[in-house]
Amino acid sequence: MSPTSPERGGDDTVVPAARTALVTGSSRGIGRALAVGLAAAGLDVALLARDATRLAEVAAEIALRPGAGRAVVVPADVVDADAVDRAVRHVAGVLGDIDLLVNAAGLVDAEVPLWEADPDQWWGVVETNVRGPFLLARAVVPGMLARGGGRVVDLSSGAGSHDMDGASAYNASKTALLRMGANLHRSGHARGLRTFEVAPGVVQTDMTASMAMHRGRTEWTPVERTVEMVVAIARGELDAYSGAFVRVTHDSPESLRRAIDRAAGHGLDVPGPDGRRLRVTRWGDHDPMPGELPRR
Repeated sequence: MSPTSPERGGDDTVVPAARTALVTGSSRGIGRALAVGLAAAGLDVALLARDATRLAEVAAEIALRPGAGRAVVVPADVVDADAVDRAVRHVAGVLGDIDLLVNAAGLVDAEVPLWEADPDQWWGVVETNVRGPFLLARAVVPGMLARGGGRVVDLSSGAGSHDMDGASAYNASKTALLRMGANLHRSGHARGLRTFEVAPGVVQTDMTASMAMHRGRTEWTPVERTVEMVVAIARGELDAYSGAFVRVTHDSPESLRRAIDRAAGHGLDVPGPDGRRLRVTRWGDHDPMPGELPRR
């Protein structure tokens, strides 16, 4: 396998630290925390969501922080291709080229079996969670590649890594998001694109508060852990994990950097060709499926 192979996770391209970020879903919840945290770290940040009033409040909060980057409000629906394209052009004109895309907008459906799901709600969740990141990446990534690289962060979920009972649209959409991130990695890594699937754990938000599975929960994952992770990604500290899944309840920038150092000491790559990637597992030693699954 060549040193530039995307399965191996590495070429020698050094992608500069991000300076301008676009964060979807930044009017509330985790998206808002990420937008404020990135701005506090010195990045200029474009705030994208449907609610212009809430976005203006986030921009005002950022403006009050000493040393924070600039913030621009771009109201848009992530499932509207024309609106997304207009928003990206506007951001480039005001803040400059986008070199960090954070797909944080997301919805969850009712926690019922698939056969009881409302079709319109089900498809709306898939549209927001899959079509949205697709449209944003489609609008932003070509410019990144033309300039030699950039970074895409998808707000992933443990729902994308295992089977679930209920909320089938959320389960399917977060699984698809893992595949899309891996696809971006394989297609763009040699040209400087770095992609990351970041699961925030269970953060106390309006969305999680509405979910029956979290009713009565008293322990939550601090949103600051997700902010810390995405800021480290923006700075280029975790590019070895491009294409992989990280979960902030178990991972931290420090623990991931230690893993990089340990692997380098043994001449290995982190996370490696299969590490932290979506795979079908064999059912045991007598499974006729080979250890490495077919590509087609």
